Amino acid sequence: MSEGEAVQVEAARIPDRDRLLQELREAGLEARAVGEVCIEVPARDAEDPSDDVLALAEDAIISIGAPFVPVKHEGTIYIRPPTS
Repeated sequence: MSEGEAVQVEAARIPDRDRLLQELREAGLEARAVGEVCIEVPARDAEDPSDDVLALAEDAIISIGAPFVPVKHEGTIYIRPPTS
């Protein structure tokens, strides 16, 4: 990812987006809300910055105790309920 690009995160619901947004900001990322359920995180100097954001999303989901699973697909991280 080059400078100026961003990692996209899409939550299932607005409250989930808000909590994850708070967690990402507390981790020192310049995350911002985009639309109703999306978050945009500016890319950092890393080979694949979405891996860093994915790890933070996993940690946030565990700390919240929410029944969601973060899935990375083509640079976007989707926060969804688990499939059975």
